[in-house]
Amino acid sequence: METKTFIVPNISCGHCTHTIQMELGDLAGITSVKAEVESKEVTVSWQDPATWEKIDELLHEINYPPEQLIQLN
Repeated sequence: METKTFIVPNISCGHCTHTIQMELGDLAGITSVKAEVESKEVTVSWQDPATWEKIDELLHEINYPPEQLIQLN
């Protein structure tokens, strides 16, 4: 399993975090998603068949592109 924590500058409210969590949560292989309004941080964990490329592509598609990688596990 892989995990990344990153900043999403477009997060401005609870609706934003809910959208990110729901959209990423529907992607096959995602095991957990946590998004926070105050810090604009998102932490996502996944396994096959999900990949970082698929996650990044979906985040761009829903207009919440990741900008700053904080932590990679």
